[in-house]
Amino acid sequence: MLDHLAFATPDLAATIAWFAEATGVQPAEGGRHDGRGTRNYLVGLGPTAYLEIIGPDLERPATEPVPFGIDKLEGERLITWAIHPDDIESAAEAARQAGADLGSIVSMSRTTPAGDVLSWRLTVAQPSPYDGVVPFLIDWGTSRHPAASGLPMVELVEFSATHPRPAEVSAVLEVLGAELPVSAGEPGLRAVIAGPGGTCSLR
Repeated sequence: MLDHLAFATPDLAATIAWFAEATGVQPAEGGRHDGRGTRNYLVGLGPTAYLEIIGPDLERPATEPVPFGIDKLEGERLITWAIHPDDIESAAEAARQAGADLGSIVSMSRTTPAGDVLSWRLTVAQPSPYDGVVPFLIDWGTSRHPAASGLPMVELVEFSATHPRPAEVSAVLEVLGAELPVSAGEPGLRAVIAGPGGTCSLR
């Protein structure tokens, strides 16, 4: 069910260098989100999940709203996560009924460094419900999942969250079939990532 974690940064080059030093794993270039002003690097978390490190595309400024408010970030942040339900429309309606409007379902695409075009649909809501602790939904359609493209691999040792209203968040996660321990606290996600060179914590 987990599709990917989104770790956003205002300085993509610096964050990639830090991650590679901390884990011993060099993230692979993912591609550019044309018009959105962002680009990403990826590492695999398993056969159907990955970590996305996303930041500004300095060579191609945005002509549309920038995802996740990356243009306003002051530091690195594990900003949200995504799941891939069997039926994105049904899952979005279930979340809405449970009190979380995940927004409209929109189409996006990016071109990989190899020249392949990946297309997907995802839910977009601004601001993100429950401060991004509730995941957005993604449907890759006929595109090959990024985790299946030979990404360098790391291990997701821990993934958890805090929120002032943990019971409400957990109720939404339950109807989505998404597993995430949520305890009381300031809104936030935490992931512990391990590679051959060491372990790092993303918040």
